[in-house]
Amino acid sequence: MDVSPAPSATAADKSSSWISNFFAGSSAKSPQTVAGAQPDVNCPAVEIRRGASTLTIGPSGDKAAMSLKYQGTFARAARECALVGGNMVMKIGVQGRVIVGPAGGPGQIDVPLRIAVVQETPGGSRSIVTKFIRIAVTVGPNEGYALFTHIEEGLSFPLPTPTALLDDYTAYVGFDPLAAEAQDKDKEKPKPKPKSKSKPKPTAGTD
Repeated sequence: MDVSPAPSATAADKSSSWISNFFAGSSAKSPQTVAGAQPDVNCPAVEIRRGASTLTIGPSGDKAAMSLKYQGTFARAARECALVGGNMVMKIGVQGRVIVGPAGGPGQIDVPLRIAVVQETPGGSRSIVTKFIRIAVTVGPNEGYALFTHIEEGLSFPLPTPTALLDDYTAYVGFDPLAAEAQDKDKEKPKPKPKSKSKPKPTAGTD
């Protein structure tokens, strides 16, 4: 029986090192100049959205504490930017973990993430671009938690004019279980049956 060799430790180390370097070199607060743009054009900061920083999986109510299956939290987020054809292209990465609750156990957990670039001014907020992602996280046997990492590449939007407006832009990361629930409901809806085409009536024959 032909068995394919497992990935080498060197390859795994390189992948882990690349992810670590991305987070180490692209912090949430440090300004980054966009490649090819004016020197004063900076990469929008990335922040964990308040109110969406924790994911709770399990029934709610008075006994929620003991019925909690899993709880997801973020550890850190980072970003990089580039200017491509007049568009700002962001690469955003997040790291976090899923903790096993009293009613949880080994298995696969669906972690719903929302990344959104928002322009915030005294007059209000405006969504620039948003992306919904679902990540499968596996908790192994006898493990109390599982780590997750996701790097979203190619989040693109037009560079504003003047470019100083980028100072009002923020990239937010958060959990979005409501979007996942709505997506699942759409999948459960029965699809309408295609309308049957009416057969043409036979024409009368001619003698």
